[in-house]
Amino acid sequence: MLKLFVPGRLCLFGEHTDWAGHYRTMNADIVPGAAIVTGIEQGIYAEVEKSPVFEMYCTAPQMEDEWNDFSCQMDEQELKRVARSGDFFSYCAGVASYMLEWYKVGGVRITITEMTLPMKSGLSSSAAICVLVARAFNLIYKLNLNTMGEMNIAYVGELRTSSRCGRLDQACAFGVKPNLMTFDGDEIEVQTLNVKKHLYWVFADLCGVKNTIKILSDLNKAYPFPSNDKERLLHEALGSKNQEFIERAIQYMASGKVEELGRLMTETEELFDRQVAPLCPDELKSPKLKAILADEYVKSLTYGGKGVGSHGDGSVQFLTKDENSQKLLVDYLNGKGMHAYSLTIKPVHTVRKAIIPVAGFGTRLYPATRCMKKDFFPIPCPDGMVRPVILILLEELMQSGIEEVCIVLGSEDERQQYKNFFDRQISEEHFAKLNSESQEYENRILDIGKHLHYVIQKEKRGFGHAVYQAAGFSKGEPVLLMLGDTLYRSLTNKPCALQLIEAYERYNKLLVGLYPVPLSTVSHFGIMSGVWEDKDERVMHVKTLVEKPTANYSEEFLGVRNKQGEKEYCSIFGQYILTPEVFQQLAADIAAADASGNMTKEIELTSALDAVRLRSGLIGLRLKGERFDMGNTHALVETVSEFSKWNK
Repeated sequence: MLKLFVPGRLCLFGEHTDWAGHYRTMNADIVPGAAIVTGIEQGIYAEVEKSPVFEMYCTAPQMEDEWNDFSCQMDEQELKRVARSGDFFSYCAGVASYMLEWYKVGGVRITITEMTLPMKSGLSSSAAICVLVARAFNLIYKLNLNTMGEMNIAYVGELRTSSRCGRLDQACAFGVKPNLMTFDGDEIEVQTLNVKKHLYWVFADLCGVKNTIKILSDLNKAYPFPSNDKERLLHEALGSKNQEFIERAIQYMASGKVEELGRLMTETEELFDRQVAPLCPDELKSPKLKAILADEYVKSLTYGGKGVGSHGDGSVQFLTKDENSQKLLVDYLNGKGMHAYSLTIKPVHTVRKAIIPVAGFGTRLYPATRCMKKDFFPIPCPDGMVRPVILILLEELMQSGIEEVCIVLGSEDERQQYKNFFDRQISEEHFAKLNSESQEYENRILDIGKHLHYVIQKEKRGFGHAVYQAAGFSKGEPVLLMLGDTLYRSLTNKPCALQLIEAYERYNKLLVGLYPVPLSTVSHFGIMSGVWEDKDERVMHVKTLVEKPTANYSEEFLGVRNKQGEKEYCSIFGQYILTPEVFQQLAADIAAADASGNMTKEIELTSALDAVRLRSGLIGLRLKGERFDMGNTHALVETVSEFSKWNK
């Protein structure tokens, strides 16, 4: 049995632009739609398992007065009939019918254990239930659908009902984080947004009356081609002006300009009243909404506010001044007979890409590397499973929120080896011999493969040159670099990579993981020296970075004194957050070597890091973790012995 949670969604900016942008398939002059959408902390909790039929039950106390258990045979026509009926379970049946039609699945049993999401209040409760059903089928039957796939199925399933939902409703599939969604005809893109500071949102069900179907019907009459001035103003509001507001909102969120973001909410609501509401005046007079937006006490606690979803007297949202104001506003709105909720949007991970160079031959592990790359060497793990090195590294990246990984390889043969491992399921004969846990893990390996990209280092010109092969992959974004011949193990509940990512969000500078080593071993590593920036001696402002210094030089120049007055020697842990400046510096180093005619000169990463440090600074972070080197025979023996013994 699996436990699932799907949140509702809150559209912060860009309501109605999803369906408006879809009309670009008929009118190319329409500006693409754009919306900033986030999941909320309220949602649907459920337990799901296989069943011979499609059935839904509920033990949630919030639903006891309006719930009737539902069961239906997994018959396509019967499910479609229920979907068209408009009954309570029509949305669920719509999704189930699509799953049966396209994936030939069996049934599922879904038991809703808790419902904290308000119904019919502009927070997409119908979309959340559709995503829940799609995700249940996906996970139970191991369909390997990504989040976008689940979202699309939820959308198509809901369209099989009487609903005419927009594409942004299913954004709840992406969880509780803000995303930019763009709508260009049939094309949809989703991008996680950077949030610099905590944003203390409050939204509330106004407990009023609105007719969403009427609102959408009246507004859709202006599309695809406007026929009068009112309709042209609607196109402008949902088109060019919306694009302007979205760009400003993204900028304010990324730079931490909270007050400006609040004022922008008020500005967009004023535009809505001027250029959208006249197309459906009866439903969009919104007396309850306007009254609470004009409330002086509410204004004293907030930077701005606006309607939610299709607007009307459905829901309202506010950006409050701080956490205390958030609590006060929730209490105040509840006291006025509304149902108010808080939503705190925290800074999200800005590092979503990673690089692992594995192009080296592994000379020190010859002759084993004649038949097996060292990144595929088997390592016994604490859970009893034996994994290749690269899979251990990739699992850490996935757990840390990394979305795309570039593997730097040495040849096309190596690319084929990776594709054979990550893209092809083992034979049916071998698969049948695995127990159920291992069969599930086989699907997990294939899912990881969907996140991988490959580049070839055709010339062996040093580690910096290998890293530079992924410059096109980085596309000007900060990226996490992880060594391919080192394993890492966190001593906390956060992977080492995630610790590094979270530190980057705080400092927004080139960042390198630190690891203390004995003086006798400094000649094997890059060594950093500097000043501790915090009392816990975890964050260092790096002043010096030297590649493989001698012990004498390190003792004289590179020791960093701790609280006890003792010298410590801080090596590079093997994980970095590289900024775009690093790739620019590597490009300059390669160009300089080529211009001098020295085509065999090795391009070192350490020298590029030091050049960027001089210009922009470098932060070292002492990670709460251990590293296990396997670059030579002795290290490999120790890693195989010690890595499997580690457990929390």
